[in-house]
Amino acid sequence: MTPPAPSRIISPPPPRKAPGTLRLHYDPASTTCRPIILFASEAGIPLDYNLIDLFSDENRSDWYTRLTPNQAVPLLEHGDFVLTESSAILKYLADLFDSPAYPKELKARARVNEAMDFFNTYLMRDYVYGLVYARVLAHYRLPGPAQQQAIALHEPRAARRLRALDTMIGPKPFICGDQITLADYFGSGVVTAGELIGFDLRPWSNVWRWLNTMKSLSTWDEVHAGFYGWRSAVEAQGLGVNTFGKNTGGTGLKNKEPTKKERA
Repeated sequence: MTPPAPSRIISPPPPRKAPGTLRLHYDPASTTCRPIILFASEAGIPLDYNLIDLFSDENRSDWYTRLTPNQAVPLLEHGDFVLTESSAILKYLADLFDSPAYPKELKARARVNEAMDFFNTYLMRDYVYGLVYARVLAHYRLPGPAQQQAIALHEPRAARRLRALDTMIGPKPFICGDQITLADYFGSGVVTAGELIGFDLRPWSNVWRWLNTMKSLSTWDEVHAGFYGWRSAVEAQGLGVNTFGKNTGGTGLKNKEPTKKERA
């Protein structure tokens, strides 16, 4: 089951779920919710979807704060068990349904964990927060010249992370080998965030090829409808790679070696 279209109306707490129901609280545009929805849709995992409208601050409501003081999505309820964090939820669902996307063999599983941690640390920090959210979300913007200085700092760092990802993927169809894993689902949510600012991934040819492989999944377009709607809204506002007066030809980064300062 794929999620319903967002209503943009703050709703009361959802009705009590049936015992054993897997309920996912989500926003369809969220970088960290989309991987879970894509994985569940592709694997045929039945989820009860409950929309949490981040743009209307529904995540700050009293009933949701009681579930997670962090007031974030995604959040999974399974009976009385409550789990947050996208990576943890993906692994829980994969184990619960015995999915080959999270291999049982120790070293193969370690590689998947390694890649997911790479996305969750380096790329989230330097690429998603440092470049994308800094442009499109007001609460991540800095005042005055500090904004452009911060983006200038993260640009070469993000290029370095993408170069590392490009090497990690190499000629393989998926990040960890010939078969799709949780690393691919999780990573696709992170990397596609750049589309909000018109970011061009073609300089990293393996990343570009891999992402297009992910986009060929049968439920990709349906799962990402909410994200594409957000992207259109951002484009209409002119919030992209050229927002701060840099004519970058739609890329924003150069695939070059970072300086010592940029290596930090």
